[in-house]
Amino acid sequence: MSFTAAFMAHAPDANPEDIALLETPTYTLYSVAVRDQAQALATAKKLVDEKGVESIVLCPGFSNTDIAELDESVGEAVGISVARGDAKSAACAMRAMQREGWR
Repeated sequence: MSFTAAFMAHAPDANPEDIALLETPTYTLYSVAVRDQAQALATAKKLVDEKGVESIVLCPGFSNTDIAELDESVGEAVGISVARGDAKSAACAMRAMQREGWR
């Protein structure tokens, strides 16, 4: 049995049914993009219930309120982390997203 985690990011054109899988004998990682918080909540619950996800890492676009809602939704047995960068990292990402038409 492996440690099972998920990475969840926002994308304006996301389809949460498209889930990427990275798997080794000791680690399973699901990666998925969602459009909004409603999709994030449903997708996180589905990953926990159906795939046995034990830890979720979120992109920096999730607010503290979003994180709290996700934490409550998936329960005490699932860890929630957020990938945050420094100011330079955030500025670089923002420029790239704006270039691609994100809002």
